[in-house]
Amino acid sequence: MNRYPRDFRGYGPNPPDARWPGGAKIAISLVLNYEEGGENNLLHGDKQSEAFLSDIAGAAPWPGLRHWNMESIYDYGARAGFWRLHRLFTDMDVPVTIYGVTSALARNPEQVAAMKAAGWEIASHGLKWVEHRDMDEAEERAQIAESFRLHEEVVGEPPRGWYTGRCSMNTVRLTAETGRLDWISDTYDDDLPYWMETGARDQLVIPYTLEANDMRFATAPGYIEGAQFYTYLKDTFDTLYAEGEAGHAKMFSVGLHCRLIGRPGKIAGLKRFLDYARGHKGVWFARRIDIAQHWAATHPHQRFERPSQMDRTRFVERFGSIFEHSPWIAERAWGLELGPAHDSAVGLHNALTRMFRSASHDERLGVLTAHPDLAGKLAAAKRLTPESTAEQASAALDALTDEERATFQRLNADYVAKHGFPFIIAVRDNDKASILQAFATRIGNDTATEFATACRQVERIAELRLKDMLPR
Repeated sequence: MNRYPRDFRGYGPNPPDARWPGGAKIAISLVLNYEEGGENNLLHGDKQSEAFLSDIAGAAPWPGLRHWNMESIYDYGARAGFWRLHRLFTDMDVPVTIYGVTSALARNPEQVAAMKAAGWEIASHGLKWVEHRDMDEAEERAQIAESFRLHEEVVGEPPRGWYTGRCSMNTVRLTAETGRLDWISDTYDDDLPYWMETGARDQLVIPYTLEANDMRFATAPGYIEGAQFYTYLKDTFDTLYAEGEAGHAKMFSVGLHCRLIGRPGKIAGLKRFLDYARGHKGVWFARRIDIAQHWAATHPHQRFERPSQMDRTRFVERFGSIFEHSPWIAERAWGLELGPAHDSAVGLHNALTRMFRSASHDERLGVLTAHPDLAGKLAAAKRLTPESTAEQASAALDALTDEERATFQRLNADYVAKHGFPFIIAVRDNDKASILQAFATRIGNDTATEFATACRQVERIAELRLKDMLPR
């Protein structure tokens, strides 16, 4: 099977109604990453110093050396930044989700106690704040297991959510496979939660953000002033709030770090944003576990048989009749690079029609001639395919008067005599009168024009059939 794993479709053009509690127009998830004491450091058994997300411009790892300046910046996050943020959030009574690096939590007991006392969710940010991209799968699995163990030991309960951040291609699958998490967040691909199927596990994913994130203070191009951060958050809020007012409520994640936004000049922008957002009605500030519980209750996952995961036999069995008596189209489509984008009616229709359009003229003519006459002898003898039977019935072609039937039979005969293939029209787009009008108009066209028209109608019929079978 030639299969493409990335999902470019997601919810498509019709995302679900979030139905946030209280009819909220937007859900805001404030995330505070707690990494201080879990970063790369020789003291932690690492081979070099940290170089990621600090105010040191152009920082690079120091192999085999500790980096005093880098360490002191991370220390600031724990010693000063965290407490400044703690006061801000508790004074405003806004809930927070902590992405806690487990080894960092173990080294910061007072901060953990403050998180728990405030009622904040403490999710896992992995065992160590290090790159996982080159980590052996077995090693990463072992670190995930150790993170669960240590988190429960330090916090008093296991994490219910997970975000690694500096993840590998295996991280999302490995965390989902634990079967222990209400949510994972190592994706940035949507404005709403969604379900991911990993084997027998239905895992809820709550996408995160790298742009509504104070990390931009430490990257280029990025923020220089707290006001810039405020402006970006405000603009994002205004856009999503307007979508919520229009009936398309979304989720807004805000990513924060103690050593970054905890600085006085930066936190001012965050405070301005919180004041602004709290001044609107219908704003739900929620921990990620609250969002997860709401989504699981409101939008439970429903599995369906996915075309991209079918073997050839099942695929042809299921879709071989979409193009009338032409299973070869489905056989060829199965060999394409199918993926999640083809598990919808629109997506699979694209794959099937590609094979129809790329076929030879004689092959396409064969598809046309496989179609029955409208209200013809096969219909009278009840020898149509189930699809054709239902389609013709939708326009009451199964309940014609004798005069009407005679008219259709005459038009069918005249059309075939001139063009060499049956008159084809997407009956479900029409009624009896419009079908007769189309007959009268099209019978006078040249055959090349009619061949192209008939092919388009065949494609439309296929589209309608697929919409009866698959999500749209």
